[in-house]
Amino acid sequence: MAHVAELWRHPIKAHGCEALTTVDLQAGQTVPWDRTWAVAHEASKADGSDWTHCSNFSRGAKAPKLMAVQSSFDEKTNRITLSHPDLAPITFDPDGDTDAFVAWSAQLIPDNRAASKYIVRAQKHGMTDAPFPSISILSKNSLEVLSQRVGQPLSTKRFRGNIWLEGLQPWEEFDWIDKTLRIGRAELKIIDRNTRCLATHADPETGERDADVLDALDRGWGHNDFGVYAKVTLSGRISLGDTVEIA
Repeated sequence: MAHVAELWRHPIKAHGCEALTTVDLQAGQTVPWDRTWAVAHEASKADGSDWTHCSNFSRGAKAPKLMAVQSSFDEKTNRITLSHPDLAPITFDPDGDTDAFVAWSAQLIPDNRAASKYIVRAQKHGMTDAPFPSISILSKNSLEVLSQRVGQPLSTKRFRGNIWLEGLQPWEEFDWIDKTLRIGRAELKIIDRNTRCLATHADPETGERDADVLDALDRGWGHNDFGVYAKVTLSGRISLGDTVEIA
């Protein structure tokens, strides 16, 4: 039976990922603290008041070195620690003075890309890539066949997902559109497939591009999709090891 193999959140969009063991989902919301903040670049007008397209933010598709950022967020103090193999760690309050962080992250942005400028806090829900408060669900069994197609093992961290499931048939998740999943005490409606970008080409340990994931998807299956977007319809706790039922 399919079960939850990994849980993740990404407090600052495209700037680090953090593994979880359990999470309390709320109907109509993202994973708590997932993409609560995003880093606007110098060409952006984003202010966090409403959902904004990812092109307004610094991200791994344009700055692959960002893919190697790791994060650890302390909810009690509202302070986050970011680390990167090429930089000294930094700890700061993303709602406070962020000048030091902007200078830190600027070292990871290519010279030919818009420079990071300021942090915005999402006012309604996490600044996910889908234009609704989405939860991304992915299959480790689909990842296995994609890795075989690419010719090397691919880390789950390349895909910046929230919930990774194990025990499915490869690509089974694409048959779930408009269906409901019961995981733990929560229920989620599957809304759409997740179309991927160049961020997946970067090794999350080094931030260097080393795999043409989009070409492998296109040549192998005729699309650039991996994983699905879901919306929480019933609040509840989910944890590692929870089984999955399809309604």
